[in-house]
Amino acid sequence: MMLVRIGLVGKPNVGKSTFFSAATLAHVDIANYPFCTIDPNVGVAFVEARLPCPCKDLREKLETEGRIESVAEDDVRQGSLCEPRTGTCIGHRRSVPIALVDVAGLVPGASEGRGRGNAFLADLANSDVLIQVLDAAGTTDIEGQFMGTEVTLEQAQEAMRAEIEFLQHELDAWIGGLLEDGWSRGVRRVQAEGEKGLISFIQERLSGLGATLNMVNQAMLEFNGEVENTQQPWEWDTTVLHRLGQILRGHLFPIAYAANKFDIAPEGVLNGFTQHNMVGCMADVELALRRAEAAGLIDYRPGASSFSLATDTSLNDAQRKALNHMGNRLEAHDGTGLARLLDRVLFDHLERIVVYPVQDETHWVDGDGRVLPDAFVVPAELQAKALA
Repeated sequence: MMLVRIGLVGKPNVGKSTFFSAATLAHVDIANYPFCTIDPNVGVAFVEARLPCPCKDLREKLETEGRIESVAEDDVRQGSLCEPRTGTCIGHRRSVPIALVDVAGLVPGASEGRGRGNAFLADLANSDVLIQVLDAAGTTDIEGQFMGTEVTLEQAQEAMRAEIEFLQHELDAWIGGLLEDGWSRGVRRVQAEGEKGLISFIQERLSGLGATLNMVNQAMLEFNGEVENTQQPWEWDTTVLHRLGQILRGHLFPIAYAANKFDIAPEGVLNGFTQHNMVGCMADVELALRRAEAAGLIDYRPGASSFSLATDTSLNDAQRKALNHMGNRLEAHDGTGLARLLDRVLFDHLERIVVYPVQDETHWVDGDGRVLPDAFVVPAELQAKALA
C-alpha cells in the first residue's frame, strides 16, 4: 500500500527542514543559508487516527466475556491490544504513516531555471498535496535573507502573501509553459474528438505532474464556467492558456500552509488568511520536545498542549529553564500546530480514512495470528475489494 506523499515547500530559512525533522525525527542538514538541502529528503511521519483503534472494541468484548483483566494502572500501552507492524497504539490512539518530502528552497524564477529550477519543481510532481512553510514572523525577504525582528502586523501579512503568490506563480508558469509548447498543433490533431479529445490531450501533456483524466475534467468544467471564449482551442492565446494553467494548478497541486514561527509573529497574523488552509506552527519547539522525549527527559505526545517530566529525570538548570520556556509557549498556543496541520491535510484536505484489514474477521488477526497489525490510509471512497 503506497503511503500518502506530502511535499514540503517554501523559500529558504522559513523552518522547512526543521518542520521535516520534527515530524520525522530524521537528521537532515538544518542550516541557515539557501539550498542547504541539496537533494530531496524523504522521511516517514506518523499521524494519529481520528477514531479509536478497533482494539478498543476488542478489549471491551474480551473484558465483558471475562477473558482478560481490566487495564492495569501501570500498563504502558494503556489498554491497547493491537500489534502494529508500523507506528504505535497507546490508549487506543493508533498512529498511521505518511511520507514527507523535504526539497530544496524555492526562489522566484525557478520556472525559468533560477536556483534548482525545474529540478525543484519536478521533485513536487509525485506529491499528493503540498505544505508550504511560511515565515509568519516576517523576518525574511522573498529570497530567504534575514531582515530583522521588528516587523508590524501589516508587514508580516504582506510578506506571507508574497510567499504564497510566488509559489503559485512558479507553478502557474511551469504548467503554462508545458501547455503552450506545441499547443496549437497538438490540439488540432484531436479536434475531431471534441471536448473528450481535448481533455485527453491535456492529461497526456501533464501526466508527468500526476494529472489524471478526472483532474483535467474537473478543471475544464471550472474553466468553461469562468472563461467566456468563443475561439477554437487551437486559437487560444498565452493569456487564456495561462488561466487554464492556474485552474489546473489548483487540482494538480493542492496546497496547505504552515505559518511557522507563529509564537514570535505579530498577534492576529492569521486573520488575513481565512480562505487558506493554514495553521500556526512552531517547528523549532516541536523538534526540541520530540528530541527531549526521545532522550527520556519528558513524556510528550505530538499535538498535545503540555508535557510532563519523565519519572526520575535529572535536569540541569539550563535544561529546566529551556523546558519551562517551551512549556509556556506550548500552552499559550495550544500545541505546536504540526500535528494539527498534518491531521487536517490528511483527513480533511485529502479526505482519507484509516482502515484495518484482517484475514480472520472473527478474531481480528492476520494469517500469523497478530491482532490488527495493519492500519492503512486510503481514499474515503475506496471499495473494500480494492484492499483484498
